[in-house]
Amino acid sequence: MKGITFPAWHGKHYVTLAELLVRLGSFGLDLKWRVQFDDFVDPRCVEMERRSADVGMDTLTLLSLTTPFLQLIDAEARGSAEGRLMVVLTEVDSSLWDVRAVDERVLSELRRHYPGATDL
Repeated sequence: MKGITFPAWHGKHYVTLAELLVRLGSFGLDLKWRVQFDDFVDPRCVEMERRSADVGMDTLTLLSLTTPFLQLIDAEARGSAEGRLMVVLTEVDSSLWDVRAVDERVLSELRRHYPGATDL
């Protein structure tokens, strides 16, 4: 699995988990997600962890819980399909996103949207 890292802030714009999920496009649509937080910054974080327990939650459920303005601190979302880890989205200290994916096209798309991205 290859990865990239990029700043979570682009000027005054914070790149949210919701935005990244949308950027995954059809690649992320059928994934099951498990989400973990080191820092619970919002009650929705508790709900995301609860719903991702056991078999995980689908992408649309996760997206509905993230909403555009939820800023995270030290969180990780792991997307799997058929028991295989496909993508990992790690938010580091509300300042960086590390994204690892099995499909290089996903990383290429994110590099296009976030020009400051570098390889992990």
